[in-house]
Amino acid sequence: MKAAVIVFPGSNREGDAVRALRLAGAKVEKVWHAETDLPAGTDLVVLPGGFSYGDYLRCGAIAGRAAVMDAVRAHAGRGGSVLGICNGFQILCESGLLPGILMRNANLRFICHRQTLRVERVDTVFTRRYRKGQVIDVCVAHGEGNYTADAETLARIEGEGLVAFRYADAAGAITDDANRNGSMNAIAGIYSERLNVLGMMPHPENLIDDLVGGTDGRGLFESLVAA
Repeated sequence: MKAAVIVFPGSNREGDAVRALRLAGAKVEKVWHAETDLPAGTDLVVLPGGFSYGDYLRCGAIAGRAAVMDAVRAHAGRGGSVLGICNGFQILCESGLLPGILMRNANLRFICHRQTLRVERVDTVFTRRYRKGQVIDVCVAHGEGNYTADAETLARIEGEGLVAFRYADAAGAITDDANRNGSMNAIAGIYSERLNVLGMMPHPENLIDDLVGGTDGRGLFESLVAA
């Protein structure tokens, strides 16, 4: 599997994404935001976390209009896989590849902590190494992770089963304490209609090695490589 990790001015998690993908067995190439094409044979595009363009205007708003995003949209349109993590999720929403928007956290503070998620479906290229309803331990680090959408969009996302992960406690229950950024319906990640684009606020790439406290994030990258 060949992956392209897009780097914007202000990206700071591209190295972690590259390492996670390589450990899972992928061939990885970094791509600068000003490029107009993806490397030949790209199977997966990853938009990593960070603070693209310093989070000016709205988080992801400038990056969503970068030159490379036309190639990313074309890749997704052909059915290619796209993963956006944290700032990458914000960019996917701003670029029109996913619905909704990420707002300021409910407490108006930056949050950074270990976070448990409930896996909502396992029939996608991103989650086949997990079990439905499994609780996984990853991390969050964001100030604008409050997923928000209008009532019609939210109903469609729920009705079509497009929620990928929800913030949950260790037992898999949806609680206010687990959903600290205030996201609607405790949504931590969503899919596109064709299930080939995934945006998520938490960082699975943080937890891929026992040396740093856990490996629950590894399943996502192994799922992609296996697919």
